[in-house]
Amino acid sequence: MKTTFIPALLGAAAAGWCCACPAPAAAATNGAAPPAGETPAQRDARLAWWREAKFGMFIHWGLYAIPAGTYHGKQYTRKLGEWIMHDARIPVAEYEAYAREFNPVKFNADAWVGLAKAAGMKYLVITAKHCDGFAMYASRVSPYNIVAATPFKRDPLAELGRACAAAGVRFGFYYSHCWDWHEPNATGLINDWDFGPKQQRHPDEYFRQKALPQVEELAARYQPAVFWFDVPDLPRERSQEFLQAVRRHVPACIVNDRVGNGLGDYETPEQYIPKAGPPRDWETCMTINDTWGYKSYDDHWKSAATLIRNLIDIASKGGNYLLNVGPTAAGEIPPPCVERLQQMGAWLRVNGAAIYGTRASPFGKLPFDGRCTRQPGCLYLHVFTRPADGRLVLPLANRIAKASLLAGRQALKLEGPAIILPDPLPDPVATVVAVEIAGEPEVLPPAAPSEVKP
Repeated sequence: MKTTFIPALLGAAAAGWCCACPAPAAAATNGAAPPAGETPAQRDARLAWWREAKFGMFIHWGLYAIPAGTYHGKQYTRKLGEWIMHDARIPVAEYEAYAREFNPVKFNADAWVGLAKAAGMKYLVITAKHCDGFAMYASRVSPYNIVAATPFKRDPLAELGRACAAAGVRFGFYYSHCWDWHEPNATGLINDWDFGPKQQRHPDEYFRQKALPQVEELAARYQPAVFWFDVPDLPRERSQEFLQAVRRHVPACIVNDRVGNGLGDYETPEQYIPKAGPPRDWETCMTINDTWGYKSYDDHWKSAATLIRNLIDIASKGGNYLLNVGPTAAGEIPPPCVERLQQMGAWLRVNGAAIYGTRASPFGKLPFDGRCTRQPGCLYLHVFTRPADGRLVLPLANRIAKASLLAGRQALKLEGPAIILPDPLPDPVATVVAVEIAGEPEVLPPAAPSEVKP
């Protein structure tokens, strides 16, 4: 199966597999159901912090950072870094050898969390186990883990959990609950080069002996705020057991829709931003370059301007942005990621009020190049390109009490319904104009097209 990468543009779809799920079409239609017996008010209270957060860090890190996209001298240029075991059909015994050399001595949990916080990210989700089957924590279920099988002998997830707690960043896990190329009885996209065809599998053994116990220990030991499942390929009762295992230990945990079978709290479009926000809670997950796990030669970095506008676009449609970094085998986040995240943080320190805790735009279409978010009594206009005449006229029945630049609160001149913008715009990426109105916005219907005379 091939993955086609398309540069992330606002509103444009890009096909991609985060760890592997054929997400875009499937995720957008997979409804997320609340826990049984939970009232709408209880659900709103449980999801409140997540809805306000808007921006989180995704981390794909594991043994695949060692080959970094290259196996026996061949670069798997059209593949994902974390998929190299599958794509190169690396035998289990050979792939296990990577564990014996995995020693990320440059890993620093405080530095990683500090970067997330400096970027303006409010939560962090890291791969506890990817499809290669290797646990990045001290699993008592399987010795195939970073503490028991590597010279590192440390539990980076425990260290990250403590760093997140100290920094006020919510902590969560990614877990590939069906696909596991290390195990003979896993299902889904299987390891058929070591273990033969799917018909020879005993998936219930894998579920009972590894997947469910690991989900149980992750929830019980680390108390995650988010549990991000992937690659659902299992009966509904299995999805329910995973969900129950999480919520038995962390009742308030927020779980994504890839737990499978219509369960979970939110939808997960991958590598694209929907043209319109789904009716349910949702979160776009996206890479900064082309791959989730580290590849040494993937230099297709999105610009900070693109990433900032992606965040704005997603917030304007009521969603969250989970932006990925792929650390190296040494335990370092690549410098281009650091640079871009720092630039995003600088923009958010000035304009964060127009992102965090906002609701989706009330407008179906804006008469300028940009986006809109809102808070009670205030519309935030994210202007990407200054109109030629410098006038912003909103299709709004409400009287505008005041308009000002969010940066510095400089008042802007009003001429009737028009807001007069400075020339040039002070921020070439996105200049935010705060528009104060009374009550809820009353959007005017589109103007009828003028008659065309022969």
